[in-house]
Amino acid sequence: MEEVYTGGGDMEVVNEVYSIKEISDIIGFKPHVIRYYEKEFELEIPRDEGNRRYFTYKELEELRNIKILQDKGLTNKQIKNLMKSPEVMMNGNDNALQEIAVSSSDYIQYAIENSSALIQEEFQNLLNQTLASIQQLDYRKEIEVLSEKVDELKNELVNQEKDILICENAKLKMQVKEKAYELAELKEKIKREENKNKSIFKKIFGGKQ
Repeated sequence: MEEVYTGGGDMEVVNEVYSIKEISDIIGFKPHVIRYYEKEFELEIPRDEGNRRYFTYKELEELRNIKILQDKGLTNKQIKNLMKSPEVMMNGNDNALQEIAVSSSDYIQYAIENSSALIQEEFQNLLNQTLASIQQLDYRKEIEVLSEKVDELKNELVNQEKDILICENAKLKMQVKEKAYELAELKEKIKREENKNKSIFKKIFGGKQ
């Protein structure tokens, strides 16, 4: 929403777009008159996707100027000539034209003085929108990076688990081998003891015979 000069020192709140009913209430033209003036004055009134008319501040000011000129007593033909060739206003001798020229000059002066502020505001709005878009892109990029890191951690954990299993498996194999060696040594020791006992018994009982 913006405040703009409407003549006579008044300020008016301006919407981005207006419906034909809103324009009718603001200017005082009936909707069918606005549709007629669209053709009569060759106004380029935009349409939406549903082919309905909508009005920006530009169309509002065009219709407002038509109303002002009519109130000054100008005919539609004179108004069309002025709209096509505004310089006629400054060269004419008609008092009504001179009065309108002064009013228009006041408005132009105001527009020049305030155009810088309006441009800065529009630039700031555009900058804010751009920054918001960049921030959204940055967030998406951060999410992608985080997702990649999560995948890397998952793969790392899987690899670590594999390494742990391999190490544990190797340890178990070593323990099995150690137990096998111990068992073999025990069997060998038992066998030696049995042979030793047999030799002793043989000596004892063999000598008595």
